[in-house]
Amino acid sequence: QVQLVESGGGLVQPGGSLNLSCAASGFNIGATYMTWIRQAPGKGPEWVSTISPRGGIRDYADSVKGRFTISKDNAKNTLTLQMNSLKAEDTALYYCAKGFNGGIGTIPTRDNWGQGTQVTVSS
Repeated sequence: QVQLVESGGGLVQPGGSLNLSCAASGFNIGATYMTWIRQAPGKGPEWVSTISPRGGIRDYADSVKGRFTISKDNAKNTLTLQMNSLKAEDTALYYCAKGFNGGIGTIPTRDNWGQGTQVTVSS
């Protein structure tokens, strides 16, 4: 079964950086697209980024483009999200997820998400 465990969240000041990790088990991330999603308090889930199975295609939401970098280590079955120049509006629970739901830029079904890691950007 799909298991995804995120880590690396925390409290950071505006302009700071964080590196999120997602350890996958039960499937091979090298054989599937992987996605990061975030959900701020009181808001619906927001697509952040998706990477193709071999990593050759990476796409980002306009709100994070140029600041966030998605990558994967297929040998370690691990997905990462490097987040730089963080802003208060990046505060959210961040989830990694298997696949997508209709194409890049869509959000996978909930049963393919991890449990999330909290990112708080505040001075």
